[in-house]
Amino acid sequence: MVELADIFRRYGPAYRARFGPHMLPSHLKAMRAIEQCRTPAFTEVPSTVWRQEWVMHCQPVGNGLNALKYLAPYIFRVAISNRRILKLEHDRVTFRYRASDTGTLRTCTLRAEEFIRRFLQHVLPRSFVKVRYYGFFSPGLRQRLAAIRRQLDTAAPTSDADYPASSAEAADAPPSLTPPQSFVRCPACGQAMRPRPLAHPERGQPP
Repeated sequence: MVELADIFRRYGPAYRARFGPHMLPSHLKAMRAIEQCRTPAFTEVPSTVWRQEWVMHCQPVGNGLNALKYLAPYIFRVAISNRRILKLEHDRVTFRYRASDTGTLRTCTLRAEEFIRRFLQHVLPRSFVKVRYYGFFSPGLRQRLAAIRRQLDTAAPTSDADYPASSAEAADAPPSLTPPQSFVRCPACGQAMRPRPLAHPERGQPP
């Protein structure tokens, strides 16, 4: 059976020699890690092991931090598994994939160099957060996320005088002084909300 590591061991050095100066450090690191991967012990496991039923053991894990630490590595799935790689012949890789429009299984044959290039597109830059399904990034909040992005794109006023008055003050103001509708008001107090740059949290390197 052809493994992903076999492709990178055979064609990885030539790929780095050609594109190395233009590659991201994370891509170079991923290539070396794949080339050093060895899985001979996995093939020695009897096939009957995978067909038997297992008893799952469950126990409390406290406040959830231990469970998060245990489950975190499993969210970083590899772009393609070894079982989807069908053959490696004449410097070409043939693999199986599922079409997103029909859901049917298809095969694709690429030059080894192009296969490596496509695989590296799934390797994220350092400190890039891969999981974005929570909060406003949830698929069910796409419309709200779009509204937030439009608000963040609003030009920031240059001085305090450029900010509109509150809702009560605006009602008493003459029509010529009515604040423009492009300002976003706080739904609680009615005051104009001032755009501020986002404060990016300091994150550690993903596992």
